[in-house]
Amino acid sequence: MSLAVDASGFPAYWSSLVNERKGEAVLDLYDPEATLLPTFSPNITVGRFALNAYFEGLLSRDSLCVTLHEETVTVVQPAESTAVVSGYYDFAYEDAGKLLTYPSRFTFALDLKRSAPILHHHSSQIPGALS
Repeated sequence: MSLAVDASGFPAYWSSLVNERKGEAVLDLYDPEATLLPTFSPNITVGRFALNAYFEGLLSRDSLCVTLHEETVTVVQPAESTAVVSGYYDFAYEDAGKLLTYPSRFTFALDLKRSAPILHHHSSQIPGALS
């Protein structure tokens, strides 16, 4: 069974599930052996158990919101069902009553034929000025 969203719409779909705090639905997008290089952890996350632990922590943050910069989304689709999708999004949440925002970049490696299309997801904060 394949997902009813195309490659260019995938980041918006993923972001909406995170914003709605639908943890199980987010996890269901990841292949059982998927890798995640997470925004808020120095550790490579592999497999459902580790993904679950990471997303439980992320989704527990007060006022968590992902804002996708749709104009930055790029898609490389070497075959009908495979795609590499990248772009920018911001994570924001409250900590001690203060709203913190983390501009970040992402890449998804997807197999869109699958019900769990994410094979790899890299997400990292955008470094400051690199000069």
